Amino acid sequence: MNTNLTGPAPEKAPESAPATSPENRYDVAVLGAGMAGGMLAAVLARHGVKVLLLDAGTHPRFAVGESTIPYTSTMTRVIAERYDVPELLPLASFAGVREHVAPMSGRKQNFGFVYHREGHPQDPEQINQLVVPEWQRTETHLFRQDVDAYLFHLAVRHGAEARTATRITEISVDAATGAVLRSDRGEEFHASYVVDGSGFRSPLADAFGLREQPTRARHHSRSLFTHMVGVTPYDDAPSARGHKQPSPWHAGTLHHVFDGGWLWVIPFDNHDGALSPLCSVGLTLDERVFPKGEADAQQEFDAFLARFPQIAEQFQDARAVRPWVSTGRLQYSANRTVGDRFCLTAHAAGFIDALYSRGLTNTMEIVNVLAWRLIEASRDGDWSTERFAHVDRLQQGLFDVHDDVVYSSFVGFRDYELWNAVLRVWEATSIMPTMTLERAYRSFLQSRDDRVFRELEASDTPGLPAPVGADVSALLTFTRETCQAVEAGELASGEAAARILARVEAADFLPRPFALGDRDNRCFEATPELMQRAMEWGRTEAPAHIGALFG
Repeated sequence: MNTNLTGPAPEKAPESAPATSPENRYDVAVLGAGMAGGMLAAVLARHGVKVLLLDAGTHPRFAVGESTIPYTSTMTRVIAERYDVPELLPLASFAGVREHVAPMSGRKQNFGFVYHREGHPQDPEQINQLVVPEWQRTETHLFRQDVDAYLFHLAVRHGAEARTATRITEISVDAATGAVLRSDRGEEFHASYVVDGSGFRSPLADAFGLREQPTRARHHSRSLFTHMVGVTPYDDAPSARGHKQPSPWHAGTLHHVFDGGWLWVIPFDNHDGALSPLCSVGLTLDERVFPKGEADAQQEFDAFLARFPQIAEQFQDARAVRPWVSTGRLQYSANRTVGDRFCLTAHAAGFIDALYSRGLTNTMEIVNVLAWRLIEASRDGDWSTERFAHVDRLQQGLFDVHDDVVYSSFVGFRDYELWNAVLRVWEATSIMPTMTLERAYRSFLQSRDDRVFRELEASDTPGLPAPVGADVSALLTFTRETCQAVEAGELASGEAAARILARVEAADFLPRPFALGDRDNRCFEATPELMQRAMEWGRTEAPAHIGALFG
C-alpha cells in the first residue's frame, strides 16, 4: 500500500496524556537546531506534525561538517521529493546552494589526497583523486552557519515552534504518555516523542546513560580546526608542480595525508564570483601518535607545519580569523539510539571522524527513515519503540561502517601502497551505494510510490543498502581485518596492499571498466565515455543483482 505522506492527517488514535495546556504540548520535540534538527523539523512541520525545535544556542553560528558528497546530494533530493519540501532541493547542488541558501559557500569538484612522508620530499606519483563529474553534478563546500540558519527558518516557516537560547536541563520519559522537558529558564514542555540531534553533550544520552564506556570505535583521533584567510591554492605551491591529477586541487576538498593523521583544506573562495575569502582548515591526528600537549592550537599547528614544509607552502600567508577549536579524542558512541519515546540522531548518536565527509550523509540517512515514522505516529498514536527499531539498527550500522573505513585508512597512512589500496575500498563503499540510491530516486520520480524507499530499508547490512550491501560489507570486513593484522605486526603493509587490491580486482560486483583494483589507477574520473562502458558491463557481464542498477 502506498502511504500518502502529503494528504490530510487523519484523526489521531486517543492517547493518554497529562493535563497540560495545548500551548506546551507537542507531537515531537527536537533538541538541536543544526542541519539534522532543522531539516527534520521542517519535514515534520510540513506534514502537520506539531513540532518544538529547541536549541541552547542561536543562529548564525560556526559549525563544521562543510563538505558534501554525491550520496549526500542524492539523499537531499530524496528527502525533498519524498516529503514534498521543495525548499530542500537547492541544497542538492552547488548552483542551488549559492543562489538560494548560502552564497558564501564554495564548490567541490573532487576529493583530493596528497601523501606525505616526514623528512622526505613529496613524491608526485603518490597522489589520489576522485573527481565529481561536472557533467553530472557539482558538490558543495557548505558555509554551515548560513545553511543551518536557512533550515532553521524553513522549519519555522512550515510551522515549527522554535525556542533558541533555551537549554534543556531535565528530561523525564514515560512510555505511555511521552516526555517532559524542563529548561534552564524554568519552562516545562510536554511532547509525545523527543528527537535529540544536539551533539556529544546530548541531554538524552546523559539522562539515560546511553554513552558506551569505552566507545566500541576502533579508530582514534583528535582534531584542531578554524577558518583562515590567505591560504594559497595548493596548485600554486612548488611541491604540486609535478602533479598530473585531472582536476585542480583547489577545485575540491584537499586532504594532506601522512602517518598518524590528515589535514583538510576546504576553500570557499574557489569559484568565479566567490564572495568569501575563507578557507576551512583542520588537522586531525591519532592522539596515541600525537598526544595533546601544553601548546595552544596555533602553536601546535605551526609546529606541525615545521615538520612538513611542503604542506606549509599553502600556509605562508595564512592566518586564522576565528578562534581555534581543539578537541580531545573525537570518537564516541551509544549503546542504543532509540528507546521509549526518544531517538538520538546525528552527532548525538555518535561520531568517528570528518574523513570522507560522511557526517552529513549519515545525518540525512536518519532524517529520511525517521521522518515517515514520526509522521505516521503523529497520526495513529503509535509511538512504540518497535516502530523505530530500524532507526537504531541503521545508525549503529552507519557508525560501524564508517569506523571500519576510517580505521583502515589510518592504518593505511603508514605506507602509501597500503593507503592506495584502502582508498579503493572507500571508493567502492562510496560509488556503489550512491548508484543504488540514485536508481531508487529515479524509480520514485516515475512512480511516486513510497515503497521504493521502504524497500531500501530491508537490508541485511545496516549502513549499506541492498542490493550492494552484502558485497561491500564483505570487502570492507576483509580490508579492516587485513589492516588489523598490519597493526598487530602480523602482516607487512606491502603484502596487505597486494591482498586488498587483489580482492578489489576479483570483486564481481564492481564495474570492470572502473578498474578500481588497478594499482596505477590513482585518479578516478567518471567521464561520460567511462560510464557508457560501465552501463554496457552492467547489461552484459554484471551479476544479476548488480545489473539491475544499470537498467
